[in-house]
Amino acid sequence: MTQSPKTRGLTARGAATRARILDAAAHLMYVRGVNATTLDDVRESSGTSKSQLYQHFPDKTALVRAVVQLRAKQILDREQAALKNLRSIQGLERWRDALVKNNGLQHGAYGCALGSMASELSDQDEESRVTLATYFAAWEKLIADGLRRMRAAGDLAAAADADKLATGLMAALQGGYLLAEAAHDITPMRISIDMALDHIRSFLVERG
Repeated sequence: MTQSPKTRGLTARGAATRARILDAAAHLMYVRGVNATTLDDVRESSGTSKSQLYQHFPDKTALVRAVVQLRAKQILDREQAALKNLRSIQGLERWRDALVKNNGLQHGAYGCALGSMASELSDQDEESRVTLATYFAAWEKLIADGLRRMRAAGDLAAAADADKLATGLMAALQGGYLLAEAAHDITPMRISIDMALDHIRSFLVERG
């Protein structure tokens, strides 16, 4: 794996310390929220000293931006694996099932890590907002590319706008995460995604 500019030049021990801080911060910011997580919380959770923390992250903004990059890459890597070969409505249904099942493990609590950070940071930090928007666009593109493969195969009508359908499905997914978080119940998430999938199904081409 190629090292990032932030870790290049660090000793193995230094890189491990940085990773430990980042993992602790990512967990706390997911469970508690970005604004409710303090540097002291991260230091205590990661078992690091103030000097170690500030050596790798000079302030909270730097740490938050690193967490955004970490979480976004983790989610996009997961979605790349799930969607890179998407070419059928059954594939989209399996994708939905995996997301709903995973969110059900915590009864819908905490929502989407990417969506939660976007709601907190988009009006606070322009750099984080741009990073999040870029990763959301990449996530949507994975869906849209799958829909384009379906259209090219003749399974989806030529009139189907892959980009618009992908945006609608992403909006349904993120709204579903939010409703599931509020209810601590994944049912609203499944319903919202299913309604978006029903719209995509309306463009399916019937085979004789």
